Amino acid sequence: MNMVQRPNSTASLSDIFLSFLRLGATAFGGPAIVPHIRTMIVDRKGWVDGHTFDSGNALAQVVPGAISVQVAAFVGLQVRGLAGAAAASAGYILPAFLFMLGLSALYERWHDTAGVAAGFSGMRAVVIAILGHAALVSARTYLKNRTAICIAGIAALLFGLHANPVPVILGSGIAGWLALAAAGCPQEATGVQQKQSWLRQALVLLCAVAAGFGLLYLVDKQLFPLALLMFKIDLFAFGGGYTSVPLMFHEIVEVRAWLSSPTLLDGIALGQFTPGPIVITATFIGYLLRGVTGAAAATACIFLPSFLIVVLLSPCIDRLRRRKGFNGFMQGILCSFAGLLFSTVLHFSRHMDWTLGHVLLASGSFAALYARIPIIIVVLGGIAAALLLL
Repeated sequence: MNMVQRPNSTASLSDIFLSFLRLGATAFGGPAIVPHIRTMIVDRKGWVDGHTFDSGNALAQVVPGAISVQVAAFVGLQVRGLAGAAAASAGYILPAFLFMLGLSALYERWHDTAGVAAGFSGMRAVVIAILGHAALVSARTYLKNRTAICIAGIAALLFGLHANPVPVILGSGIAGWLALAAAGCPQEATGVQQKQSWLRQALVLLCAVAAGFGLLYLVDKQLFPLALLMFKIDLFAFGGGYTSVPLMFHEIVEVRAWLSSPTLLDGIALGQFTPGPIVITATFIGYLLRGVTGAAAATACIFLPSFLIVVLLSPCIDRLRRRKGFNGFMQGILCSFAGLLFSTVLHFSRHMDWTLGHVLLASGSFAALYARIPIIIVVLGGIAAALLLL
C-alpha cells in the first residue's frame, strides 16, 4: 500500500510549521512526546487518520535517528508532501536548536567558574544514570532470548576494545538476519507509475544532498568534515536518539579528540534541559568547534539522514516489514545498541572522578528514572542536589 497520501489542502505550510513549533517548544521526554503528536494531528486537527499515523510511528521505530522527529516528518509528508515534511521537521527542531545554542554560548563563557563547574560535575553523574537507565530499557526491550543477548554482549565487548561501531552495527544486523529472522508475508505488487514516482523523488533528494555537501566542501573545507560526520552518526543511530551517544563518543572523543569526555558529558547534560531529542547535543558540539555556523551545520546534518529515509521509505514500509529477514536485521542492530550503550556507560563511569556526592546523585537519579519520574524533573533535581552536595 502506498502510504504517501494526496496533500491535505486544508493545512498550509505555515499551519504545519507553527503547530510543530509549539509542540517542539514543550517536547521533553523524547519518544514519550509521540502520543501528544498523535493527539494533536489525529484527534484535534484531523490531518491524518489513526491508521496512517500508526504506520508512520512504526516506520520511525525501524529507521535511524530520533523517533519523534521522524514522526513529525512523516506527518508533514502525508499532509503537504515533501514541503510539508520539511516544514514539520524545521518547526519541531527549531526550539531545541535555539535553546541549545544559547546554553552552549553560556557554557563556553562560564563553565570554568566555581559554582557552574560544581553543577556540571554533578550533572555528569546524573547523565551517567540517564544513559544507564537507557541501556536497561534497551536491554529489556530488545534482548528477549540468548541469541539477542549474545549479539549485544559481543557488540559491547568490541566497542569496549575501541572497535569502529559501524562494522559492529552492520555485523550485528547480519547476525540478526541469519539468526533472528522470521518468515515474511507475501508482498504486494507495486505499480509502474508508483515506482517511477518514487525513483524520481529519490533521485532529486539524493542529488540535492550530494550537491549540498559538494558546495560545502568548496566553500568551507574545515566545516565539511564536521557536517559529514554528523550525517554519518545519524545514519547509523538505529533505535532512537540515545543510540547516537556511543557513536558521538567514539567519533568525537576517541577518534578525532575534538572534545574531551567530560566536555561531551556536559553537552549531553545540557541536552536534557532542552526540548526535543538528545541528538541536539550536535548543536553543542558544532558551536564549540566552529561557532554558530558549526552549530547550524551540525544540527542540520544530524537530522538529515533520518529525514531522507522517512521520505523515501514511506511508500514501501509495509512491504519492507513483510520481507523475510528485514525484521531480523533490524532486531540485530537494536541488540547491538543495547551493548554499545552499556559499554559507553562503563567508559564514562571509569573516567568520572567519583565522590560520595557523585554516587548519591547517580544512584538517586537512576532510582527516580526507574520510578518513571519525568526526566526534566530528574535533571532539575540533580542540579539542585549537585549545588548542595558538591
